Amino acid sequence: MRVEMDEHGMISHARVRHARSTRIERGRRTAAITGIVVHQTDADTSASSLNSYRQPGANGAHFLIDKDGTIYQTAAIYQRTNHVGPLKARCLVIPTCKMSDFPPRVGPAEMHRIEMLKAPADRYPSNMEAIGIEMVGKATLPVGLKLVGEEAKWSMGRLRGERAIFETPTAAQNQALSWLVGAIVDSMHMSPNEVFRHPVVRSKNPTEAKGANWNLLPLAP
Repeated sequence: MRVEMDEHGMISHARVRHARSTRIERGRRTAAITGIVVHQTDADTSASSLNSYRQPGANGAHFLIDKDGTIYQTAAIYQRTNHVGPLKARCLVIPTCKMSDFPPRVGPAEMHRIEMLKAPADRYPSNMEAIGIEMVGKATLPVGLKLVGEEAKWSMGRLRGERAIFETPTAAQNQALSWLVGAIVDSMHMSPNEVFRHPVVRSKNPTEAKGANWNLLPLAP
């Protein structure tokens, strides 16, 4: 189903509430939109995320889906936001390359630099090409987690990044996500195969958005 958008890319539809924060916008896109990246907030409520988006220097995505399925548009689609981060090499998954094709011990920053030299069709969508959708959901460390060896020396940030588990999105969230993805794909004439969970395109906690399902509704022809 196609939706109406204004010149900034703000959707006009009863299912979408406007909560735009220009603080998370980083300027007009200079490249075509090619994909969607689905995230989870690591926060308990939509209010905490919406408040954070209003802070100076904040980062965020274009949409936020609350646990009850409410969809907020938090940035204009034609504005870039910082929500993706350093890209993984898509060619390793296809696969059309192997790790030996990259410099020895290549890190995330260098991998990203190499990927950004490629055409958008040959890599995952970056901040410039991707629409971001956040789903409210907290990550928590497993109850009774025992740290052994090097893990006992990790910072809390690293420990949460690698061992915390994100909660499963609610049925209402997945219904809303499915509708929103379908509307964006149809309205932007985008490939439905270019929708990714955040850990697919960047090295992130693998449980982020693991239960996200955007294939509940058929896309319009």
